[in-house]
Amino acid sequence: MNQKKINTILRNQRDFFQKGITLDVSFRIRALQRLKVCIKRNESAIHQALQKDLGKSNFESYMCETGMVYSEITYMLKHLRSFARDRRVPTPLSQFHAVSFVKPSPYGTVLIMSPWNYPFMLTMEPLVDALSAGNTAVVKPSAYSPHTSEIIRRIIHECFPSSYVAVVTGGRAENTCLLEQPFDYIFFTGSQAVGKEVMRRASEHLTPVTLELGGKSPCIVDRSANLRLAARRIVFGKFLNCGQTCVAPDYIYCDQSIRNALVEEIKKEIRRQFGSDPLRNPNYGKIINEKHFHRITGLIDPKKVVAGGNTDPQTLQIAPTVLTGVSFRDAVMQEEIFGPVLPVLTFHSLEEAIRRLGSMPHPLALYLFTRNNAAARNVMNRCGFGGGCINDTIIHLATSEMGFGGFGASGMGSYHGLDGFRTFSHYKSIVDKKLWLDLPMRYQPYKFLNEKLVRFFLR
Repeated sequence: MNQKKINTILRNQRDFFQKGITLDVSFRIRALQRLKVCIKRNESAIHQALQKDLGKSNFESYMCETGMVYSEITYMLKHLRSFARDRRVPTPLSQFHAVSFVKPSPYGTVLIMSPWNYPFMLTMEPLVDALSAGNTAVVKPSAYSPHTSEIIRRIIHECFPSSYVAVVTGGRAENTCLLEQPFDYIFFTGSQAVGKEVMRRASEHLTPVTLELGGKSPCIVDRSANLRLAARRIVFGKFLNCGQTCVAPDYIYCDQSIRNALVEEIKKEIRRQFGSDPLRNPNYGKIINEKHFHRITGLIDPKKVVAGGNTDPQTLQIAPTVLTGVSFRDAVMQEEIFGPVLPVLTFHSLEEAIRRLGSMPHPLALYLFTRNNAAARNVMNRCGFGGGCINDTIIHLATSEMGFGGFGASGMGSYHGLDGFRTFSHYKSIVDKKLWLDLPMRYQPYKFLNEKLVRFFLR
């Protein structure tokens, strides 16, 4: 899509927004209902597209993609009228008589740029939040997941006029064109490198942004942990979607005294969940493209492989792989892995681990396995991260009752549920001053008594 067509879309969306149609909460509810019906009607096609792009099974596609979107829509339909309601706040006595309130208002026309790893869910969930808040939206799905991008385009075209919601497909040229436009808000999910570029471009128009990025999310395992259960939950979270999950445990950081026992449990669990030959498991997916396949395989040091390590360039598959003897200086620890490779590092004390993590960029997620409540409080209080779990992995993002977002190098802002509605809303602070009384103390000429009154009220 060229610059001219993108300009036309934005002009039409601004005209549509200015008509005030989206301010009607009933209009927003009908839009969400229509979207949910359309997704259900196309569910099979969505899952087929996800299988083609990422090798996802129907079960995983529903659990991690369509089901999550249904849940967000259902939540918004239940709570939207409450979220959109003006909220009364106390008025200072010095402003008697007046009524003060906060009014949630949509930004206007927003841009949603989504990634390829969960291409349906990470496009539709922020869209649901944006529409709930009363915005129009331009959606830009990833070019790396073309089959899913196409079904997204079809669904949105079926549901909405382009003056309300539009899809722009394509690659870098389209991204560049979009970022040159003065959107009212930009929501981006993707890598840190591209996130920096999005923020730089947005700053030219003073456009507010939400950045959902990534980072090296640690999984801490202390000596008190239930190792068998820890291994089961770590293997699930790490190798889901072949490790191509922004909140996947990037590496294990465990007490040196339990490393060997933990690794053995992880190896058992890989066999239990994926079979003796994961590459032949029909429910095990693939790496998105050759570029990422070769990048990930380049991070695997064969001398440090204790499980997995086998690959298939034809199918772009990498078996669940575990590395030991890894240090923070190794290549695999210099970037977010974003693949099915799990390094295991050790510490001598939990205090050492906390200090080490404190010296590193804040990750998107942190996981801790322990049976020690004091240790859990210590880690959760002192370590900086976006969100996380105690004695589990990744499930913290699977609820609309909590916001999801990054911190520091892993992003800014959050969404899901109320947080999503707030992200895509500007909150106007309004004082409705009544006409029947006008206290004279603020007006010139200033008098001694008026100053005394001001000092009485403002203290």
